[in-house]
Amino acid sequence: MTNTKERAEDTCPIVYQCRLPLSTRTVNHLADLLRRHLKAIRSRWRILPPGKVAVIVLAVLRHDQRLADMAGGNNVSESTVRRWRDELIALLAAQAPRLDRALKKIAKQGGEVVLIDGTLIRTQRRTGKADRRNYSGKHSSHGLHFLALTDENGRLIWISAARPGRTHDNTAARHAWPACATPASERWPTSASAAWTTMSSTP
Repeated sequence: MTNTKERAEDTCPIVYQCRLPLSTRTVNHLADLLRRHLKAIRSRWRILPPGKVAVIVLAVLRHDQRLADMAGGNNVSESTVRRWRDELIALLAAQAPRLDRALKKIAKQGGEVVLIDGTLIRTQRRTGKADRRNYSGKHSSHGLHFLALTDENGRLIWISAARPGRTHDNTAARHAWPACATPASERWPTSASAAWTTMSSTP
């Protein structure tokens, strides 16, 4: 067999389009956050406009596109896309309401009941022992555990920080909100799934 370093045929990168199931409002919101941030830090130039950066980051977060693929399709480096992703995640996280403030807002609006439940956001399985804690036996899948709080109409009030997928709802609640240990508290009547009934001696 003869080895050769010549290409069998001419090759060139192929760029394809895909549809993001997100509203224009979402893209504009993220782009506006970036514009205000760039103005605050007095950054005069970016290789791509904020709107384009927002679309790239949303594609990475929504479709789990590889950073190298998104970088190649937009003529930027992989490290640039990684920096954009981390930057916009930090900007979004800074907008997240604190639990106590979210509850005060609901109270001012006349709310009397909140709903609480845990959910698993599935992720790709990674190699190594360190990823074992992200495996959820309940869902038979790898992922990250989040605790969500909504009003009686199902509107999201607050969501916790990510915890390993194997985390039980009770454990997440005790770490995120000590008041969850007593769902039948007088201050905030709480409706929860059956898994929460063990957290309080009061039915």
